[in-house]
Amino acid sequence: MLCAVTEEKQTPVRGLISLVKIAWTVSVVIVAAAVGACIGWQNHGLAGALALGFVGLVAGGFLSSPSFLLEMLVGLI
Repeated sequence: MLCAVTEEKQTPVRGLISLVKIAWTVSVVIVAAAVGACIGWQNHGLAGALALGFVGLVAGGFLSSPSFLLEMLVGLI
């Protein structure tokens, strides 16, 4: 038995939005992991770089959502 999958028509605008979302997520995760690794390296050496790089990776995953990022910024005010 075949299941009918409803596919929305892919338009150039939807494709561009998807590309921007992917680029945003990847860039935020990479920057957060790099900042964590840099801070860890300066303060604790290799073990700190690995640990804080991982923490930055997880934090970047949470911060990659623009709505969550804006909620965090509003919470700081």
